[in-house]
Amino acid sequence: MFKNYLKIAWRNLIKNKVYSWINIGGLAIGIVACLLILQYVAFEHSYENFHEKKDRIYRVQQDRYDNGKLSTQWAAGAYAVGNSFKEAIPEIEEYVKVSETADIIVEVDNRPLKIEEVYFATSSFFTVFSYPLLHGNKEGLLDEPYTAAISESTARKIFGTTDVVDKVLPISGNKNYRITGVFEDMPANTQLQPKFLASYASFVEQVKTNSGGTNDPDEAWAWDGCLTYVLLQKGVDPSQVEAKFAPVVEAGVGELLRRFNASVTYKLQPLTNIHLEANYIDEPAPNGDAKTVLLLLGIAFFIIVIAWVNYINLATARAVGRAKEVGVRKTVGSNRKQLITQFFFESGLFNGLALLLALVIMIIALPAFNKISGQPVSYELFARASFWLGLAALFLTGVILSGLYPAIVLSKFRPVEVLKGNMGGTQQGTLLRKGLVVLQFTASLFLLIGSLVVYQQIQFMRNQSLGINIDQTLVLRPPIATDSTFVAQKNAIKETLLQYPAIKNVAVSSVVPGEGTGDNAGGIRLVTQDDSEQKQYRFIRVDYDFLDLYDTQLIAGRTFSKDFGADAVNVVFNRKGIEQLGFDDPEEAIGKQIEFWGDQCTIVGVVENFHQQSLRDAYEPLILTLNPGVYGYFSIKTDMTQISQTLAQVQTEWDTFFPGNTFEYFFLDEQFDKQYKADHRFGQVFGLFTLLAIFVACLGLFGLASFTTLQRTKEIGIRKVLGASVQGILQLLYREYALLLAVAFLISIPLAWYMASNWLQGYAFHISIHWTFFVWPFVAIVVIALVTVSFQSIKASLANPVKSLRTE
Repeated sequence: MFKNYLKIAWRNLIKNKVYSWINIGGLAIGIVACLLILQYVAFEHSYENFHEKKDRIYRVQQDRYDNGKLSTQWAAGAYAVGNSFKEAIPEIEEYVKVSETADIIVEVDNRPLKIEEVYFATSSFFTVFSYPLLHGNKEGLLDEPYTAAISESTARKIFGTTDVVDKVLPISGNKNYRITGVFEDMPANTQLQPKFLASYASFVEQVKTNSGGTNDPDEAWAWDGCLTYVLLQKGVDPSQVEAKFAPVVEAGVGELLRRFNASVTYKLQPLTNIHLEANYIDEPAPNGDAKTVLLLLGIAFFIIVIAWVNYINLATARAVGRAKEVGVRKTVGSNRKQLITQFFFESGLFNGLALLLALVIMIIALPAFNKISGQPVSYELFARASFWLGLAALFLTGVILSGLYPAIVLSKFRPVEVLKGNMGGTQQGTLLRKGLVVLQFTASLFLLIGSLVVYQQIQFMRNQSLGINIDQTLVLRPPIATDSTFVAQKNAIKETLLQYPAIKNVAVSSVVPGEGTGDNAGGIRLVTQDDSEQKQYRFIRVDYDFLDLYDTQLIAGRTFSKDFGADAVNVVFNRKGIEQLGFDDPEEAIGKQIEFWGDQCTIVGVVENFHQQSLRDAYEPLILTLNPGVYGYFSIKTDMTQISQTLAQVQTEWDTFFPGNTFEYFFLDEQFDKQYKADHRFGQVFGLFTLLAIFVACLGLFGLASFTTLQRTKEIGIRKVLGASVQGILQLLYREYALLLAVAFLISIPLAWYMASNWLQGYAFHISIHWTFFVWPFVAIVVIALVTVSFQSIKASLANPVKSLRTE
């Protein structure tokens, strides 16, 4: 029987080659698209899943309030949090402190090597987390001051081998570190990506030494910047632990916070939720977006459903053509169960061939998909049992969903009616096909509208005025190996660079646009206000030339100038900053004095808000403070037509003034644009699969139009004999699809509007949803649909009516 089923299924496939390959091709593309998206989604959801204790590990996240209103949310918190919570709350089994620090330069064979991604971490780092060690004992690995664990790639970069335990690293400007362990390079699906992991005890000793023994980070409740992770005891409810935080915080910093009418709350965030659900200040790495992942999952669902719908539509449309086959087979003894099995077998054959074709396409397309999506999906996925289980589930679901209705419809034909020629389709079958076509059009319109919104938002962010001028700006990363002569060297290199004709201006600042929002400053208030009215601000340390170099828009007062000797105690606010102080008119703020970390500073200027970071982030209250000796980035306005020559000149001067420091530069407009890299990739992925979805829908529409036109051949012939024109017949054939498109358009509008508005809420600055975002996709789908059905429609309307009337 199996051989018979296979033979009949294969004959039907060969007999209708065009429609068979439409089905197989559509299913294959749907399966490929679905599998690629599912791999993307699976990777995004895989973050931190490799940790053995992941279900018990939580990050302690900090919320700050001013005057009872939430002001900021931080991934990092006070340094005293971890040890204080552990001492007071027995449900906490262990804690880990992680604090990012500056890059370092190591001296190896008289050559400087820069090491990035440098962190301090407590000794529990490798016992709480499951990062694999290649060398060293994770127990007590980071107990002692000036010990460190380094990554495998860092060990090879410095020593050429990973067997480096107990070797000593001389670090420029710091004490030597003894290597106590080497860990595997961090997997891509983890937020922390250290290359050099120094012991937290080193950090504590440095702080105590620099403060003369008066400061201890483990007692610092007003000093933030420490990522804290806790490991809870087995079976502990995290909400119960979270409820015990408040008394500990009150004992540590409650009195100080009340002076400023402020408050702080700490919350537990599951480790595995951080990547998709956290976007706080001080995140150690850019995170994903749960909404984006959900949208992509929706695309995968739409594409595979569209492919299955194609099969159902074409199979039921061919019902009349196969009616005689069913009638004859029933007459000679086939029962309905056998017929249903036969049609399910055909569905299995189509889905099986589509699956094989999909695997071939996926092998070819995987490198290109990785490049577009930025995800490290490798061919290793074919060795995973989960991949093949998912593939099997997709195959069985496809066989059942795409084969169920055609099998029921085709197997219920009554042989007496069939052999008499009564083979007309049922109204229910016609309505089903129309409903499925509406579903396809709705999905296609939904995706096309979504793609247009995503594209417009990305273009908006890239083209929107930043409020500053970042064009033709070359930026040098700050030197690492510095000493007490840095200020003199900084001023000297600025003067030297300005002597080159191509260089127009040079400024130094603690950060540059696109590289963070500056440091955090709490306790800012007018001198006329009491402590309860203090606010939080971000601040950037700049020299005299920063505001001029970036063409900031002055709206009140003046900028910093060497003509005013006291400018070191003056500050410039942005508009958002003076509004937070309570001034609606910028001019009113000029001359007012503020309390700034124990100093009294005068507001001498107000600049218009500018985007220090991407348009995903809102304007922050910002203070620009003058520091002529500021250590930081060198911004150079230059003529880009001579950039090769200028770069060579700048590097020569850099090596002269800062010997032993690596020369690292970037062009600010390109660096700023990198903030939109994830959004751009999402737009590419969204657009790619939208096109695939529309293509699959068009394949099905082409096949369905071919069959329905074939079924109406006699009707078209009669109409032509009675005088109908070609234009009139085309209108008749198009009218049905136009109505279905209109219904799909009405259904897709609220769905797409909800999706678009919800997605855009993730951006502080975003486009408005315009009516054209719905009309143009509809016009595009109408044109695509008309072109798709035109081939068979025009062919039928131009056919000789005599031949048409002979089709019976």
